Amino acid sequence: MKIPPCLRWLLALCLLACLPLAVHAQAQAQAQDDTGQSLLASLDAASYARMDGAIEAIVASGDERSRGWLEALLGGKLQRHKETGRFVVVLENRGRNWPVVDALTGEALGEMSRRELDRIGINNALRGQLQSVLAVLDLRVDDVGARREAARDLLGRVDEAMVVPLQGLLEDEADAEVSRLLAQGLAIHRLEQGDAAAIESLAGSLNPEARAALSSAARSDDPALAEAASSALADIEQKLRLNSGLETLYFGLSLGSVLVLAAIGLAITFGVMGVINMAHGELMMLGAYTTWAMQQLLPGQSGLALVLSIPAGFLVAALAGIAIERGVIQFLKGRPLETLLATFGVSLILQQLVRTGISPLNRTVVSPEWMSGSLMINEGLSLTLNRLYVLGFALLVFAGLMLVMRRTRLGLEVRAVTQNRAMARSMGIRATRVDIMTFALGSGVAGLAGVALSQLTNVGPNLGQNYIIDSFMVVVFGGVGNLWGTLVAGLSLGVINQVLEPWAGAVLAKILVLVFIILFIQKRPRGLFPQKGRAAEG
Repeated sequence: MKIPPCLRWLLALCLLACLPLAVHAQAQAQAQDDTGQSLLASLDAASYARMDGAIEAIVASGDERSRGWLEALLGGKLQRHKETGRFVVVLENRGRNWPVVDALTGEALGEMSRRELDRIGINNALRGQLQSVLAVLDLRVDDVGARREAARDLLGRVDEAMVVPLQGLLEDEADAEVSRLLAQGLAIHRLEQGDAAAIESLAGSLNPEARAALSSAARSDDPALAEAASSALADIEQKLRLNSGLETLYFGLSLGSVLVLAAIGLAITFGVMGVINMAHGELMMLGAYTTWAMQQLLPGQSGLALVLSIPAGFLVAALAGIAIERGVIQFLKGRPLETLLATFGVSLILQQLVRTGISPLNRTVVSPEWMSGSLMINEGLSLTLNRLYVLGFALLVFAGLMLVMRRTRLGLEVRAVTQNRAMARSMGIRATRVDIMTFALGSGVAGLAGVALSQLTNVGPNLGQNYIIDSFMVVVFGGVGNLWGTLVAGLSLGVINQVLEPWAGAVLAKILVLVFIILFIQKRPRGLFPQKGRAAEG
């Protein structure tokens, strides 16, 4: 096809207009490469003293490639081709031939024999300088999180050569946390030099490096310095004890939230039907195995699998509960000892079914990325996210059950049957239907407890056995059939257990808790929140 003359002229004008820009870009790239070449050439100096200045010149240049050059130099991977003088970075220095890239452009150059290359060597002094320089470079990035991490890594590593650049960065820093960490890093360095005024900047710091510097200063030959450092350490130890107490409280609440989830379904069924369900722990186990099965169906999507496990775990455990109620419990109403023995037999059957159908070995459930790690409050206190989510989940389940019991017809009927079964029947309430729905609800909540437990421990056939006794203690301590009592009792026993364990050990702590509950029941047989109604009075 013939191009019209006007279009040809237009294309020619566009090319002429773009030519200066292309030439400018090429010239700029060439100038950058020339500058980079001269900077790298200055590293290939005859003496280590001259290399010191070359490193400072690379840092001062602001070249975006400077960090890569200095890291390669520190790792012994920055080398020069003997014949051409070209600087390269070795990717892997194994064998005779090494894969390399151009240090200026990053272009892959294939493999070169190690005999063709000269390594740019450094001594220990330069190695320390490079480590310090790289740390300072990280403080110049735009990402606040990266600057905080770099400033935290500098604590206890500041040397004399870093003082001036760090002071300049401290003056220009906008983030308060980075400024605080930089100030502490400089204060640790000054304290190591014997400056007592630096103690004021470190007072109250929970960072291990700051405490180590103060501990060293407390052993100083200077009485004034030692006394000031000892006083600062005493204040820090007091704060550490407070943070340790808060951490113990947090772990106690997280343990208590598990007990609440495990006991709240039991409290409902026990309060309405008077049934001691020894298979309640195995219903929790079914919820945990449901979570594991979901992860097998959705590999690599642990977050989605966990979210779907919540309704699935509830449904599986609720259906199992209905089967237990219809198949066993309905024939044993009013006979608590026979019900206890029968449900204990059901628990053994469920355990054996899991061992035979799946495996007797424990299974690991992978926690989603958003549940991994911890929330750092300060250097002395961090909260693990998985326990925080379980605590929140327990409170949500509790709130949901309260809404069901207070705002639905089922909740009204359950409360009526709990208070006086005979009167409820005379008012037209179908007590048998209420029993089925109540047992399904309590079993479903046990399944939710298993879903939560899968994020804290391994899933195995004996999972529920570790919580069934504690669950009954929570129900009795809080008051049979009372949800608020179950919440208060579960959280309280969790905290008490966590407080006693470091002092008495895990086994003795449980014994002490059991003795406490026995003595408490002697004084208040109906628990913290006694059940109301004629049935309760009788």
